[in-house]
Formats: sequence, C-alpha cells, structure tokens
Amino acid sequence: MMPDDPVIVQPDRTLMVHTVRTVVDEKGAPRRDDAGRPMTEEHPRYAEARDRLAPFAELEKSPDYLHTYRITAVSVWNAAALRMTAAEIAETLQDLACVPVPPNVISEITSWIDRYGLLRIERRENGFELLSDDPAILPDLLGHDSVRKQCTVHADGRVTLDDLQRGGVKQALIKLGFPVDDRGGYLDGDPLDIRLRDETVRGAPFGLRPYQEGAAAAFHAGGSELGGSGVIVLPCGAGKTVTGMATMALVGCKTLILTTNTIAVRQWKEELLDKTWLTEDEVGEYTGETKVVKPVTITTYQMLTWRKSKTDDFLHFGLFSSENWGLVIYDEVHLLPAPIFRVTADLQARRRLGLTATLVREDNKEDEVFCLIGPKRYDVPWKVLERQGFIAAASCVEVRVPLDGNLRTIYASAGARSKFRVASENHAKVDVTAKLIQRHTEGRILVIGQYLDQLDALSRALRAPLITGKTPNADRERLYEAFKSGEERLLIVSKVGNFAIDLPDANVAIQVSGTFGSRQEEAQRLGRILRPKSDGSAAVFYSVVTAGTRDQEFAEKRQLFLTEQGYTYDIIEASALDSKLSGVTVD
Repeated sequence: MMPDDPVIVQPDRTLMVHTVRTVVDEKGAPRRDDAGRPMTEEHPRYAEARDRLAPFAELEKSPDYLHTYRITAVSVWNAAALRMTAAEIAETLQDLACVPVPPNVISEITSWIDRYGLLRIERRENGFELLSDDPAILPDLLGHDSVRKQCTVHADGRVTLDDLQRGGVKQALIKLGFPVDDRGGYLDGDPLDIRLRDETVRGAPFGLRPYQEGAAAAFHAGGSELGGSGVIVLPCGAGKTVTGMATMALVGCKTLILTTNTIAVRQWKEELLDKTWLTEDEVGEYTGETKVVKPVTITTYQMLTWRKSKTDDFLHFGLFSSENWGLVIYDEVHLLPAPIFRVTADLQARRRLGLTATLVREDNKEDEVFCLIGPKRYDVPWKVLERQGFIAAASCVEVRVPLDGNLRTIYASAGARSKFRVASENHAKVDVTAKLIQRHTEGRILVIGQYLDQLDALSRALRAPLITGKTPNADRERLYEAFKSGEERLLIVSKVGNFAIDLPDANVAIQVSGTFGSRQEEAQRLGRILRPKSDGSAAVFYSVVTAGTRDQEFAEKRQLFLTEQGYTYDIIEASALDSKLSGVTVD
C-alpha cells in the first residue's frame, strides 16, 4: 500500500479510482501551467486498476479525474463463475488501495463468494433435487412462499422439482441472495452436423481467433454440466456471431437463434452459409416475412413477443417447443425482453448461450440474466483486443453545442422529459455535423440518432440517404451494399443502426441523439466502427451534445461503460472545432 496507489475502498463497497495525479517537481511541490493551475498526468496505475477491477466491480460514474466503481452481489458472483476467489479479490483491492480496505467489504465479498454454489440442483431419476451442504439453509429458504410453492418438500426433508420448475426456483432464490449452481444437465437435442469451413464460400481464408475458440470452449466445458449455460462478453466488432457458430459446432445439435431484428436474421443466415457446411435446407428464417422452421432457425425477439393485444397470448412462443433444440442462442442478450425471460425459465433443460458486448442492462435485471441464461463464462476487455489488432483503435470526442435564441426559452419552460428532446434536437447540431463530415473527406461515415424529425432534417441538409425502421428491408440492404462498395460514403441511420449492421469499412460515427442515458447503446454505436480496417487506420466516434442541458447529463451516463473499457472522451466546444480537431482525422 503506497500513497500513490489509485484506489480508495469505502465501507459501502464504493471504489474511488484516481485517473490522474498531480505533477510535482524535484522538491515534491506541485508544478503549475502558465495560467497558474496545478498540472496533472494520467495516474501510472489507472489502466492497471481499471483492468483488474473489471471482473468483479461495476463502473457507476466517470467524471474527469475520479471514477466511481461499486461491488455488487451479481458482479461478485460473475467473478466467482470465472473461478475468482474471495482471496484474489481481496488481494487485488489491497494492492491497489492507497488506504486500508475496510474489513466489512472483504467480509461481504467473502460471504457472497461463499454463497455461490452453496445451493445446487442435481438430476435424479424422476426429476431434480435442490441440495445444500449446509443443512440449516434449505429449511430457512423454504419459509419463503416464492421458493416453497415452486418445489416439493418431502417428509424426509428432500426438496425435489421438475424441469419446468428449475428456472422459477433459481429466480426466487437469487432474489433472496442465494444463486443456484445448476448441475442438472441438459437434453442433448436432435443431433446436427455443424462444421466450420477452412475457407469461406466467397474464397477467403477462415479460422477462429484464439479468443473466439477460448470463449466457445469455456461455454461448452467439454459437454459437461459445468458449462452449457452462460454469457460470452466480447466487444462489438470482435466476431460474436463467429463465436456463436463455434459453439454450435461444439454442441452439434439443432439450434434456435434469437436476435434483434430482421437484418440481423439475414446476417446470421449469410454467415452460417458462408462459414459452415450447413446448407439452405438446414437454415430457416422465422420472421414476419417468412416463417420456416429448420434444424437451425433464426428469429427475432420482436417476433416472439408479438401478440394482438396485451391480454392475448404470445402467438409464436410455440417455436421454443416446435423442435428438439439442443442449443438456444440469445444474441445481444442485454436486450432480452421480459416475456422471453418468462419462457426461458421453462427452458433450463436446453443449453443456453448469451452473446453481448456488455452485460449492462438499463432495467437492472442483470440477476435475471445470471440465473436464467447463466453466469459470465468469458470476457475480454475491449482495449486488450485493440492492442492485439482484432478491433480498430478509436478516439472518442464529445462536441458541446450551445443552445441559442428562442430554443433556450422553449427548453426552460419544458417538462423534464421534453427538455431532453428539445436539447437533443437542437438545430445547431446540423451545422456541427456538417463540419465534422467535412473533416473526413475520404471517410466512411455513419450519422446515428434517436429522433426521426432530426434525422430527416439532417438527411435533407447533408443530401444523404436515411435508413429508419420504416425503410423496406430491400432498400436497407441496397444502401448497405452501396456503402460497402464505396458508392455511398455517408449514411444517416436511426436506432436500427444500433445493432447488427455489418459495415466493416465504417470509420467515423457521429451520434446526434440517443436513448436517454443508455450505456449499452453507446457501446453498440461505437461498435459500428470497430471492425479492423484494411489499412490499419483508427476510427473516430463523435457524440454531439447540447451544453448545459439534460442532453449533456445523459451523455455522461451513456459514456460510463466505455470509460470502464478504457476509452476517454475529449471534450470540445463547438466554437473551437476548427482549432481543436486539427489532429483528429481518419482519412
């Protein structure tokens, strides 16, 4: 423990991490700049602290100079699932802390670690049994109706359950602070020969990257009950789809794939046909346009959760039981809607793989993902893959635009929710966006926003094509192909651009508005430009926000996850664009 270590651990499990330190002279006095202000430099252990804390702590705030992390039960259980011990977490904190670590923090972490695996589900001849090595635990937990009503308590004290009760019991117990280690195993599903190609259909060499192979192996766990459920966390642009296909090859059975939209369905199908030996007869799309069930079937969350009214049944839930699936893949699992949680609770006998760039959920249902999909099985920091050349380097720039004239009066009198929209749609963003585009004359640029009126105005002003949810799929695909070929170098996209668009040559993204403080949306949008570039060039991610408004406040929240991953945002006033951006080019 040294005075210059970067972390302060507080009794409420909050971690204060210094990102900078004061520059001192040879006498230890602070050095000052020409304006008399103390000079600072990046803390020499900040990057180390960020990477070592990430497995068991969650970033909450990231203002300049001091970042705030918090240790939670779920963050610790995810670390436990990665075989991290309480002693290792305690050693990390003590090594990074500049003041003594409060004993209660170590005690709580130890208690949470000890609870992981304290309860387990094991298969029996006629179902499953809920077990604990601590004889006092089960009777106590069975005093809760939420647990007792979902299982059978026998006269000899045994607690049994059937397959449809596995998920509900795990949900109830994690709410009480007791995660269940489910060793009940899985149904094999109907076998299906899924092999990866050495060369794509298009003739390009193909092979798994080391981390993709490692992630698939960590999930599969040799086919044992120790694996078979859980989440793989990889950065956007790192090939999560390929990792999913590698997992399918290991499992070797009929597979149901759930993803975010119809475009993603098509991309999954194209990737499967291009990089595996599966044929058209073996891969089906189940969408609003075509409903074909095949050994590998790809559908959307929207399709599965569609119903005529709020009181009607979900018409397409039957897809989950239509085939003897051996694997269910949840693409972008952080977006899993509540109805899918409910049906997933009944699918605990099927292997379940979640794919995501971030486990962050804006509804705080990380515990639901943990107990129903499974714990985090594999995670690679974004900056690690950047250093290895698997994703592009990127610089992030926040451009602050003033709120001028009559708009300021409108903003002042608007309600809380309306304030955000008024600030987000600030018409001054159009000119700023045009200036940014002019700086990248040879770039492949995506302008991404939330509000259609704003995007329509940008489309007209910039004379660029606009893609929204109303754009027919055929038109979307035509424009994406034009962008890939270089025929179009600028596209304006709504929220449909957040996910599953494959535009590897995009190297500039300009975000003009977003979904309030959504951290996962920020990560996904940066991910649109992180595919490695053929010339090795970097990418630039601009976030254009209205200064001193709710737009700026939410921008700070949006940036949290990426800050945790090691990205920093340069903050530039719109009035200083020309001078400040002189060194920011990706042509």
